[in-house]
Amino acid sequence: MLTGGPDGLDHHDGSTMSTTLDSYFKISARGSSVAREVRGGVVTFLTMAYIIVLNPIILSGVPDADGGFLGGGTTKGAGFATIAACTALAAGVLTILMGVVANFPLAIATGLGLNAFVAYSVASQMTWADAMGLVVLEGLVILVLVLTGFRKAVFDAVPSELKTAIAVGIGLFITFIGLVDAGFVRTSGLAAPPVGLGIGNKLAGWPVLVFCIGLLIMIALHTRGVPGAILIGIAVTTVIAGVVQLLTDTPSSNGDPTSKGWNLNAPSWPDKLLEKPDFSLLGDFSLLGSFERVGFVAAILLVFTLLLADFFDTMGTMTAVGAEGGLNDESGAPEGSQRILVVDSIAAAAGGAAGVSSNTSYIESASGVGDGARTGLASIVTGVLFLLSTLFAPLVTHIPNEAAVPALVLVGFLMMSQVTGIDWNDAEIAIPAFLTIALMPFTYSITAGIGAGFIAYVVLKVVKGKLSALHPLMWIVAVLFVVYFAIDPITRWLT
Repeated sequence: MLTGGPDGLDHHDGSTMSTTLDSYFKISARGSSVAREVRGGVVTFLTMAYIIVLNPIILSGVPDADGGFLGGGTTKGAGFATIAACTALAAGVLTILMGVVANFPLAIATGLGLNAFVAYSVASQMTWADAMGLVVLEGLVILVLVLTGFRKAVFDAVPSELKTAIAVGIGLFITFIGLVDAGFVRTSGLAAPPVGLGIGNKLAGWPVLVFCIGLLIMIALHTRGVPGAILIGIAVTTVIAGVVQLLTDTPSSNGDPTSKGWNLNAPSWPDKLLEKPDFSLLGDFSLLGSFERVGFVAAILLVFTLLLADFFDTMGTMTAVGAEGGLNDESGAPEGSQRILVVDSIAAAAGGAAGVSSNTSYIESASGVGDGARTGLASIVTGVLFLLSTLFAPLVTHIPNEAAVPALVLVGFLMMSQVTGIDWNDAEIAIPAFLTIALMPFTYSITAGIGAGFIAYVVLKVVKGKLSALHPLMWIVAVLFVVYFAIDPITRWLT
């Protein structure tokens, strides 16, 4: 709408922009408003911005097969700020893409669980560049599967309760990582028990106390339903850690498992709040280097495991978020689900190309939907906030590990809560589910848990004479995992 100005010219009164937004994003049609979309987008950002801190913690502390650390040469944790900046950049761009292309209130960032798998199960066998190349390949494979319609076929092949078990197992694995990184659980140095509570079965040191306080704060905020509970918890615990450090002058542990010091870095105040972000990880990947490093079969199995972990999460997430906002159709699928899956597939590859692990849709988006978001405009708001946060990425180098890893425990609980979706009275699914859940933290390997669960499921169906209940793809997957577990004797035999 145009109005006449005092100079005789026509001026936009703002309604034209509002009408354009409403028309493109179908804001009124979905019973929302621009204000509600903006508010919902902010809430979603607050509930998932913790990934800017947690992703560097997970990725920067693990050396690759050559002893190098992501973004930091041979120094543990040196790549914190770089990983944080690239994490925020990728999340911002991809979340905006989701809003513009799919018009759905779904935010994207580096996937928790996926990044742990890349760090502990992939990079440990090759260089970080090789590992990120596998992530890119996985994303491209998922994109092809989406475009051909094959993704749904594979999705239907895996029993829903086994999918649930994978999520629960990853939750326990993440929890274990958090407890170990905090010094709450440590190696005992003995044959039995291999791990125990703190040092000599006693919690020792100020940093562990900070972790415990931070965990209680996050649990309390989450239980009260406070938006951004995890991010607020990290911020408050960091302040507490700073006060503790000021009073005690506790040193860093420097990797000593018997030390009572800070696990990674002592809390400190930065010289400046804003700093030009370092995006040097962008494009730092080797697409096919992993095949030369670990062999064709092992590389393919790693790609498949990445694909599997990433594959089912998005379909469940978009369905859950759509249900929260009343955006699903009669079949239970969100409007424009194909576009959602395409963007999510691109995000998986883009995360690897950005050097920060596979990016995926976040269930935390449901918090923004619960606060009123119904369209892609909310995603654009969330994405813009992620982009702005790149300017503050260097702050994470001053946040102690103990202030951030309580979030891993809380997120582990949220993933563990899905365990009720498994029928524990049916041994044919309960045993594979149990093996999947238990072996992930006990072997420190997501791959081992998934493989054991799939093999057990196929074996039990064969034993029970229910071959017709097995999807052909499950046979293929089970055989691949048998090869994976037996790769050493097979290699010896062939060579």
